[in-house]
Amino acid sequence: MHFRILTALLALLTLAACAARGPQADAGSFQHDVTTAARPWTDEAFDAAPDKFTFALFSDLTGGERAGVFEVAVEQLRLLRPELIVNVGDLIEGGTTDREQLTREWDAFDERARRANAPVFYAGGNHDLTNPEMWDVWDERYGRRDYHFVYRDVLFLVLDTEDNTTEAQWRLHEIRDEAIAAVEAEGWDAFMDTEYGRSPERRYGRIGERQQGYFLDVIAENADVRHTFVLLHKPIWERDGEASFAAIERALATRRYTVFYGHEHDYQYDIRNGRDYIGLGTTGGVQNTSKAMAVDHVTLVTVSPDGVDIANLKLSGIFGKDGRIPAGGETLCFEARVCGDQ
Repeated sequence: MHFRILTALLALLTLAACAARGPQADAGSFQHDVTTAARPWTDEAFDAAPDKFTFALFSDLTGGERAGVFEVAVEQLRLLRPELIVNVGDLIEGGTTDREQLTREWDAFDERARRANAPVFYAGGNHDLTNPEMWDVWDERYGRRDYHFVYRDVLFLVLDTEDNTTEAQWRLHEIRDEAIAAVEAEGWDAFMDTEYGRSPERRYGRIGERQQGYFLDVIAENADVRHTFVLLHKPIWERDGEASFAAIERALATRRYTVFYGHEHDYQYDIRNGRDYIGLGTTGGVQNTSKAMAVDHVTLVTVSPDGVDIANLKLSGIFGKDGRIPAGGETLCFEARVCGDQ
């Protein structure tokens, strides 16, 4: 009798210890023939939670896309096998009203994105949505410019920071062309002297009242999700007097959320409102060698019962079983500050 009681107590203690250590693999997943108390491994608490998943992010391709870099990133993502892929905009060079040119650019991007072995969710940047003609092309090809989705009890908010009135966006397009002409004539030093260079819409973007209301409703309707990710191109919260995104931040204030953005072509990390605000680098876009974190990379985000873990992987450090960077990446420069002159 005493032996049976002792055996039962030991079994209960073992179960309690396993539960405390975290998720376990299924009984049939891990098998071994070691019968000694001493074992040549650290633990048997496998990181195998059924509600854990990983997604990937990439960012800006534009400002003069560097040939071959995005193709490398896609092949590397095929090796990493995230469940889904999102981005924060600037997918094509854009900046034109020529529909044939826009069709060629979007067709080329779509063809490359489809090589990924996971769904790729688009976000629009200023290069993708430069003018109302480009808005129409996006709407015809992809539908919504701002949207949300829920995957495995995690909410994704995809914002449009080119949300101006039609008249204001045409004016932005015009002064952008003027700025480009000034740079071509006088060099980059002339850029910040142009109206476009000084424009808060260029740097920070805009979110209109309709979009604000849409996301406030979405947030209220998804109050119990595990985590919320906010994806947008420009750091709109840095704009003086900005109210629309501030209202969205207030609506998110009582929950766990993370913000990812692009536009700066320079990796940045900040804590705002006690949350992570992360500016991604590039995945083929032009790089400024004066910026210390101007680097081509992809980001892996793992959501688990423990929270969110974020890892950034430089494209120069992801190679396949043959020891080589895929898609001819061995010949490319992924960090202009380091290898741009080589």
